[in-house]
Amino acid sequence: MQRRKGEMTLGLYLIQAGYNEGAWRDPSVPANGGVDVNHYAHLAALAEAAAFHFVFLPDSPSVVEQDNANIARVSRNDTFEPITLLSALSSKTRDIGLVATATTTYHQPYHLARMLASLDHLSLGRAAWNIVTSGNKYEAPNFGEEELPDHDTRYTRAKEFVEVVKGLWDTWEDGAFVRDKETGIFVDTTKLHLLNHRGDYLSVRGPLNVARPPQGHPVLVQAGASESGIRFAAALAEVVFTAEPCLESGKRYYATLKEKARALGRTDDQVLIMPGIVPIVGRTKEEASAKLQRLRSYTHIDVQIGTADRWLGFVTDIRSMDLDSLVPESLPRTNFIQSRQKTLLDLAVRQKFTWRQLIRFISDSRGHLMIVGTPDEIANAMVDRFDQRAADGFNVLPATVPGELKDFVELVIPELRRRGKFRSRYSGQTLRENLGLKRPLNRFAQAGISSR
Repeated sequence: MQRRKGEMTLGLYLIQAGYNEGAWRDPSVPANGGVDVNHYAHLAALAEAAAFHFVFLPDSPSVVEQDNANIARVSRNDTFEPITLLSALSSKTRDIGLVATATTTYHQPYHLARMLASLDHLSLGRAAWNIVTSGNKYEAPNFGEEELPDHDTRYTRAKEFVEVVKGLWDTWEDGAFVRDKETGIFVDTTKLHLLNHRGDYLSVRGPLNVARPPQGHPVLVQAGASESGIRFAAALAEVVFTAEPCLESGKRYYATLKEKARALGRTDDQVLIMPGIVPIVGRTKEEASAKLQRLRSYTHIDVQIGTADRWLGFVTDIRSMDLDSLVPESLPRTNFIQSRQKTLLDLAVRQKFTWRQLIRFISDSRGHLMIVGTPDEIANAMVDRFDQRAADGFNVLPATVPGELKDFVELVIPELRRRGKFRSRYSGQTLRENLGLKRPLNRFAQAGISSR
């Protein structure tokens, strides 16, 4: 096992109101933040000033709630598409990475390769793609289908999809566009290659009509933790975003994924595992607890139940349950986000949760590690997981923004730096450089394949 660098990586999960379901009702949160580019620019600037490695934009191409009672009370359905927003933020930031979530299930690889390459050029090498397969049942009807493809099929197609996108990024070699006004040659076609991919799911000729991205390939991020997701991450992901609320399960996941990646010839430092953390920061424990109680008061029971139902995979009617009965050890397996269902059920059984307690836990954190406490307590928890190899860093999910983000930056970051666990400035020009990831070689140039 390779020795790691001594500092953790940090990302900011960039969401319009904050990660807590009731965040938009907090007086400090802009109610229209989801469609205010200046609000997002302010959040990105706070993270960049603190030397965060990247901002991370989630996405789902659908409304995810089941009924109007729930839709009426949530804020997430009024926000920008990620690549569009990050393209705007690329001109308002200089150093911080820009991670866009985009599904392989309902995109075409040529379109997505082109958009992400454009974002990488616009940002001078700071783009990343969070690769997901669609995991919400309401996405399928938006694209002419009755149901999502089954879980394993989505991952099998996704692997082919990613290989196609990477191949498209390589269809122009570095330096192909010479733009020589004297000779009249704009492009050196000896550095042009057709992809000519014909696979089980996709057929794509290429080439891409934009130069190879500055990073070679934008950084590849992935968030699955099911068996299929782990295999996918071990083969392709460079940053892995996961939900691991318990230290021991986090250590097992970390060891399993690194081992599988090594078996495929990859090195530990080229696969960074970054679980989510929801920090509720107070100068005292009592202050932090009061913050959480206030947020809970903002979240209607319809929203809490709807959130739990979604993250458990729409496999049961929670509203019909005796909420004070214990959660069973198993539920029907979902076709949606299987890894999160398992994480939540395992925790509920271990903690002997009632349905009421599980609903509240999911509403607060969606299954991520949540620390409610002082800056020292939060920093200690993060350093402990980093030192015990349960994490290479964290994706920070502030409960409200900008308030909880400011508190994390002003109170927790100094504690991490005091312990020598987080940097004070950027060390590279591109996101790859700042994450310590290698720039990929061009597959065609490496193989000595002639043009076209």
